Amino acid sequence: MAECTEDAAYAAFTKIIKKIEHQAKLLRIWNLQGGVSAQTTAVEFEAGGHCKRAVVRQYGEANLRSNSHIARSEWKLLNLLHAAGIPVPKPYFADESANLLPAPYIVIEFIEGQTRTEPADVHPLVRKMGDVLAKIHSHKFSEHDLSFLPAQEHAAASLIAARPAKLDDSLSEGRIRDTLEQVWPPPQKNKSALLHGDFWPGNLLWKVDQIAAVIDWEDAGCGDPLSDFANARLEILMFFGIESMNEFTRHYRSLMASLEYTNLPYWDLIAALRPAGRMSGFGLDRETLLKFRERHKRFVNQALDRLNL
Repeated sequence: MAECTEDAAYAAFTKIIKKIEHQAKLLRIWNLQGGVSAQTTAVEFEAGGHCKRAVVRQYGEANLRSNSHIARSEWKLLNLLHAAGIPVPKPYFADESANLLPAPYIVIEFIEGQTRTEPADVHPLVRKMGDVLAKIHSHKFSEHDLSFLPAQEHAAASLIAARPAKLDDSLSEGRIRDTLEQVWPPPQKNKSALLHGDFWPGNLLWKVDQIAAVIDWEDAGCGDPLSDFANARLEILMFFGIESMNEFTRHYRSLMASLEYTNLPYWDLIAALRPAGRMSGFGLDRETLLKFRERHKRFVNQALDRLNL
């Protein structure tokens, strides 16, 4: 992604906030931490005598390779989600012209909140994660055309097909791939639903003890809800431990009792395959990396045991 000079960036963000409110005056801009797929900038401006904030997300090359209109797609999706009462930032507009910034971008509401990866009381937190994930999966978007979103089954198939020359033995990559290559795709037993695509604690903003927003929807798609569910299970296990994963699992299943869970072990293995070859680059300290790998191994073994493998 090309870089803007400081003066050019200030001029560009001045024009951006004037698209939100014509009389807006830019006060400051600063980078937000946490995202790896997009460059995220907070902007603070004055309009109508009030101090306001917004977030500008510029998409990275990986996002643009998978969807050249990712800015427009996420803007459209956030509008649908916001109207449906899903806790997401309000979208303002998307721009794919490269006239102001060097990459396509979306401008969204700034949500006050924090991510929580070390809560004192984790069980209420994971139950609320289950609440919002079930709300996403159960909402009826049938009156809306979601064809602009990719099919999750295609993303999973591409992941399985991309067998590297060197497998990540630390994350059981060979065992996972050997299993999935024999059976993929399993017959889909659930109706396709809207999927977040990367539902984990780092993509949730909390205010006090409530979820203020589910963020980072650039990986959204349509497909079996078990895809999102499995990914959340693995992330909760790695961050919070087995009891928290089991609590999340019980709670989500109680809310989504109509789903067929026979294929969950396969989606667990898909979730477990995603970090293969990449975890060492996550910037984790040695102790956390070892803990995550051990918990990941337990997750894989559980899935294989349920498949009698």
